[in-house]
Amino acid sequence: MSSNCVLSVGIDIGTSTTQVIFSRLTMENTAGYFSVPRVSIVEKEVVYKSPVHLTPLIDQSLIDGDAVREIVAGEFAAAGVTPADTGTGAVIITGESARKENAALVLEKLSDFAGDFVVSTAGPDLESAIAGKGSGAARYSEETGEATVNLDIGGGTTNVALFCDGEVAARGCVDIGGRQVRLAPDWTVTYLSGSAQKIARFYHLPLETGQRAGPDTLKALCAAMAQLLEEMLGLSEPSPLLREVETPGSARFAPPRPIRAVCFSGGVADCIYRSGQDALAFGDIGVLLGDAIRRGRLFSAFHVIPARETIRATVVGAGTYTTSISGSTIAYDEGLFPLKNIPVLRLSAEEQQRCFSGDRAFLEKKVRWFLSQSDSDRMVLAMEGKKSPSYGELRALAGAAGPALDAALAPGLPLILVVHSDMAKALGQTLKGLLPPSRPVIAVDSIRVEQGDFLDLGRPLMGGLVIPVVVKTLIFG
Repeated sequence: MSSNCVLSVGIDIGTSTTQVIFSRLTMENTAGYFSVPRVSIVEKEVVYKSPVHLTPLIDQSLIDGDAVREIVAGEFAAAGVTPADTGTGAVIITGESARKENAALVLEKLSDFAGDFVVSTAGPDLESAIAGKGSGAARYSEETGEATVNLDIGGGTTNVALFCDGEVAARGCVDIGGRQVRLAPDWTVTYLSGSAQKIARFYHLPLETGQRAGPDTLKALCAAMAQLLEEMLGLSEPSPLLREVETPGSARFAPPRPIRAVCFSGGVADCIYRSGQDALAFGDIGVLLGDAIRRGRLFSAFHVIPARETIRATVVGAGTYTTSISGSTIAYDEGLFPLKNIPVLRLSAEEQQRCFSGDRAFLEKKVRWFLSQSDSDRMVLAMEGKKSPSYGELRALAGAAGPALDAALAPGLPLILVVHSDMAKALGQTLKGLLPPSRPVIAVDSIRVEQGDFLDLGRPLMGGLVIPVVVKTLIFG
């Protein structure tokens, strides 16, 4: 068996904190010498964790990109790592920071730390999945079969993800977090978020910036936040207020199965799992919010499991769980990688069947529409595929997809297809026979993507057997 190691970096710039980790991912061909190669990530080891830094801000709306860059550069130096050493990973701006006015600019300032294949992404739905993997909730659901929810409660948002058998089954995000209200040592409110204002008005709580807030008022606010999380998880009917505090751009949490277990991560999780802290220890409502959640129905209605990571769950997830590996029966032209931020057009089952029937005109029209809407000259055509397609079916699919994409894409750009079923190599070879030599082809399988996703494709690994892939959602709200 052959193996290969790659160094992965995770950089998380959150509402309250900024962190960096480095992980070593080991890939191995687990098939025998006379079998079709089967490559998977067999080990994930965190080799360096940075201290937790406060996210530097210029003001309430602007992240200090230069200061963030200094933090990241310092942690690379402390870990003894250069950007050229990294092969994969993620730079993510999470929580309320993802909505700061210059989020994209900050990512640009960090771009030279990205090596050949580091993702720059932000978005509440992706963050919820990453945090749930870093906390251990995903693995717990896989090991026990229990539908497990992870609540990643940070400074500005709570990312919620339901895992069933290790996979994300539902996700959502609300503007509830420990830094929604910031306080001076004398209990004067120094910052009151828009979400906290909505909750205070709904419950007629006297909270104003510049005014002292009594502990009872803040406890009532935190109890209301805990109740909203209970509503989100189905313990009572959702109130109109819950819809008002949903994070823009997030999915609406809709679990397909009854929830059995819950796990908490994020900075507030430390206040949930550990009681007895000074209420103003962090200059915000984090401790009070943690107390309210611990005393609420989330603890009595569900099996509460310990988190493997709390405040570091997202950065650990970003550094070790964002990368997946394509199947080993793939086809591609050399010299195309890495490719980043390619928008995905996923065909429905009905649309896929039209392609298997050879409907080129329909597909070309769909592709041209998608390119006009996506503000990109590149795209990924994705579909479920078939487990054992006949040669006739492969030929019909290639006969529809190849000419349609070739006609719609600018000359020289790669034709990229992603299928979930194990059929990419045969499809890619068939496409190459139908297309002009000047049109590069990439066909990979064993990857599941959805409409609206973006794809990063790294340089081939394991002697060219597999391609590292990151599926992501880019949102700058």
